[in-house]
Amino acid sequence: MAKKVQLTELVLRDAHQSLHATRMTTADMLPACPMIDKIGYYAAEGWGGATYDSCIRFLNEDPWDRLRKLHAAMPNTKIMMLLRGQNLLGYRHYADDVVDKFVETAAKNGIGIFRIFDACNDPRNLERAAKAAKKTGKEVQMAISYATTPYHTTEVYAKLAKRYAEFGADSICIKDMAGLLKPFEAYDLVKAIKAEVDMPIEIHSHATTGLSVATLLKAAEAGADILDTAISSMSMGTSHSPTETVVEMLKGTEFETGLDIKALLEIAAYFREVRTHYASLESKFLGADTRILVSQVPGGMLSNLESQLKQQGASDKMDDVLKEIPIVQKDVGYIPLVTPTSQIVGTQAVFNVLFGRYARLTQEFRDLLVGKYGATPAPCNAELQKEALKQSSMDAVVTCRPADLIANEWDKCVEDTKKAGGNGSDEDVLTYAMFPKVAEKFFKERVNGPIDAQTAFGIKPAAPAAAAAPKGGSYTVTVNGTPYAVTTTTGSDDVVVNGTAYAVSFGDAAAAPSAAPVVTGGTEIKAPVAGTLLRYVAQNGAQVKKGDTVIMIESMKMELEVKAPADGKITFIAQPGSQIASGQALASLGGTVVIPAAPKPAAVKAAPAAASAPTGGKSVNAPVAGTLLRYVATEGDIVKADTTIVMIESMKMELEVKAGTAGKVHFLAQPGTQITSGQPLAEIK
Repeated sequence: MAKKVQLTELVLRDAHQSLHATRMTTADMLPACPMIDKIGYYAAEGWGGATYDSCIRFLNEDPWDRLRKLHAAMPNTKIMMLLRGQNLLGYRHYADDVVDKFVETAAKNGIGIFRIFDACNDPRNLERAAKAAKKTGKEVQMAISYATTPYHTTEVYAKLAKRYAEFGADSICIKDMAGLLKPFEAYDLVKAIKAEVDMPIEIHSHATTGLSVATLLKAAEAGADILDTAISSMSMGTSHSPTETVVEMLKGTEFETGLDIKALLEIAAYFREVRTHYASLESKFLGADTRILVSQVPGGMLSNLESQLKQQGASDKMDDVLKEIPIVQKDVGYIPLVTPTSQIVGTQAVFNVLFGRYARLTQEFRDLLVGKYGATPAPCNAELQKEALKQSSMDAVVTCRPADLIANEWDKCVEDTKKAGGNGSDEDVLTYAMFPKVAEKFFKERVNGPIDAQTAFGIKPAAPAAAAAPKGGSYTVTVNGTPYAVTTTTGSDDVVVNGTAYAVSFGDAAAAPSAAPVVTGGTEIKAPVAGTLLRYVAQNGAQVKKGDTVIMIESMKMELEVKAPADGKITFIAQPGSQIASGQALASLGGTVVIPAAPKPAAVKAAPAAASAPTGGKSVNAPVAGTLLRYVATEGDIVKADTTIVMIESMKMELEVKAGTAGKVHFLAQPGTQITSGQPLAEIK
């Protein structure tokens, strides 16, 4: 009897998560749903993973509304979601009562299959979510996070599958998030798991390394029952094997899928057009990137690394970061790289490359080292773990199930959600529980409706804003403390700033970029990396020597010195507190400095309200843009230089801000406010 292989379609979740940073809107999904629904897929993966976060953070969409619409549009197809065990869809462990409520609510709103995984492959982090899913009567698929390390063997994976079967799993998924699973190893692995458990096995393998099509074929030969694919126009690169290719590959064999290639091509044509809506987000990794065979970076993680390095003017450091990742992964116990560990390890690798290995540890990386995410596959670097314990003020590594340390929190989430503007539904409470600060902003703005992807990311330009009639007149502009008279008769002028001409309108017209000093002749002192200009070390106009430290900048939470490349009289160009680009001129040694006229806009958007006015102490500035989460110290506390006084959130990670000097704390920004890089958060007197 022929063994039919079934397919799960990934275009509604993992394909765009991998190719376009999870930005596909529901509006772009729904027209394809009736086409997908008639194909006869085993399932359509359409929710979970990073989709929840992206909906409220970037798209102004309610993720629960998306789920309900997808379910209504595909009544004949089971919707699969990706659930991170005790992490759910956030970036920390949640109490058991929140896990239970989330799973129950997801099932009610349309989830048919729960694919549950844990980044550590720690069964203790999966059991609660699995049992909650079983109670709903929906299908429970337990996933093995695949990695290739000395501690991840076929035998280990097979025993893990057996343990998952004991939880009541209905099927097992081999989750190969980085395309590391090789064809013959896939064959052996499927055989080994089949020998331990009698249940369907699904293969999830990204196309990043070029191995995936062959891997799916050998897995099918070994007895795999279901294969994950993405429609061709949203496949390959960091995504997955093309659905049509796999259908044709198996056609005429004992594994034939029975799916209609002509109907699939209609879906492909639709998403070929949709893909243009996300042109600006397209990952550069569109071919086979065999560096990943060593670095083990998942497809969805590559675009994040690209973005982080681009922001720092360090795009040329990608190879160095990819080489650093295996070192960090080994030091943290050969952890598999999948959300959230991929983000944690990847960010730490970026820090190591830019500022020296482990010169600065993120909060999440410390938590990983001390056991707050669960047991790592192998022992962590002992010295690094000791330092993490010290920085975390802990006596010992967590050895129990991490969630055992978390008290029930549902009732508090309900109360906090009401204060944050939620509508009283369980869905809103869960949204707030996952991402409290993002949710509060979303609750206020969702009335505006979802964004338009073509306008925001792709091919349709935004409608030009109507400009007010320009007004002539005279204005006084202050640059670096010096006032300049600006007169215009037409209401607009051209101003040259560092060699670039800007169209400037005065009066009620839109403000143009601020003018900055232009230097002719002399030797420029340039920023080595992007960041914030913290302070001048030398006095403006002073005579400095080659090698003298003249400026301090801050980048990626680190302070860096900028030295004079030659002798000469220094004239500063960029101002303290300003955002700077890599290679930007910060000062000049010698030369002539000209201050061009700058516009004075009629209205300037007010900065976030300060907790109180500054009093002349030493400023403690935000290292990056993000959200001020909470004060760690109390107003008026006497602190040491290395005392953490504020926690901020940036790039989904929590970052500490330390006092930097000893003295009394006075806060200048309020918790919950959006902050810019370099913005004063507090001062120390």
